[in-house]
Amino acid sequence: MKHLLRTTDPTEIAFARALLSGEGIDCFELDVNMSILDGGIGALPRRLMVADRDHKAAYRTLRDNGLNPVDE
Repeated sequence: MKHLLRTTDPTEIAFARALLSGEGIDCFELDVNMSILDGGIGALPRRLMVADRDHKAAYRTLRDNGLNPVDE
């Protein structure tokens, strides 16, 4: 798994997941339950992960649609 996106904006995560799903790329969201620790205010970022083999395509998809994927 490779780290693709980190954000505190839940709408950005939803948009990224929809884009990746449309391209047939599976992704996994980490740190979803951390909102319990920050009281639900969204201060802690969530991470979106993809399989190593899908990282380049996923990176291009997000970048081409105005999102800022993580550079590794």
